[in-house]
Amino acid sequence: MSHEILINVTPQETRVAMLEQGVVQELHIERSSARGLVGNIYLGRVARVLPGMQSAFVEIGLERAAFLHIADIWEHRQNGHAGSERPIEKILHEGQSLLVQVIKDPIGTKGARLSTQVSLAGRLLVYLPQDSHIGISQRIGDETERESLREKLQLLLPDGHVGGFIIRTMAETASEREMQSDIEYLTKLWNDLNDRARDVPAPALLYQDLNLAQRVLRDMANEETSRVVVDSRETFTRMLEFAREYTPALCDRIAHHTGERPLFDLNRVED
Repeated sequence: MSHEILINVTPQETRVAMLEQGVVQELHIERSSARGLVGNIYLGRVARVLPGMQSAFVEIGLERAAFLHIADIWEHRQNGHAGSERPIEKILHEGQSLLVQVIKDPIGTKGARLSTQVSLAGRLLVYLPQDSHIGISQRIGDETERESLREKLQLLLPDGHVGGFIIRTMAETASEREMQSDIEYLTKLWNDLNDRARDVPAPALLYQDLNLAQRVLRDMANEETSRVVVDSRETFTRMLEFAREYTPALCDRIAHHTGERPLFDLNRVED
């Protein structure tokens, strides 16, 4: 059954309503103040290496330097064997540029916590560009179904593909085309991120986790979506840019609401 998605944007929050035959089926709210840094990917610069703590402080462009422990360095986790682990001072040095992802938001006087293992979330899959493992969501309990999903994904991966994936719960009911679209979206995102990392000096923000309006295009809109209507010109422009880059099939379904009557009021979402 076809549905439409309405997006109301204010400085304080973004609200998304999914309607089927005029009836609200889902309502999502994201408050501007609640958006953290977790998931953001930066090109950082190592500011200090602390051998005694086996950790480092990394400048990522925030007020306080972020914290990176050796346990969160992918190279160390991959190559370390009992009795042969390389200490952090043999892996990092001051002034070094480093691709890092925030795994914990700053709290009080503590800076953000970082990892060098990057993951990118899509609608159906989580891409692990440095890994080769294919994992399955623990919520998918049936072993036959787990093996079937793993085989389906492996058949869809192009020759020479680098990286691994975690198959999310939503993939259980997804078509091969939907899964293929997620693979293409995530690999393009990773390639674009690497291109940007080569062009900018550290520290720099390379990727920010998608806001709610963009996640609508990635996670909610599909071939059954008749239209996506947004009441903010700025958000409309950004959504169109995102759609042209990653979800081109949705471009002609995104519309900007310019009427005087509020979008949610017009469609009786509040009621």
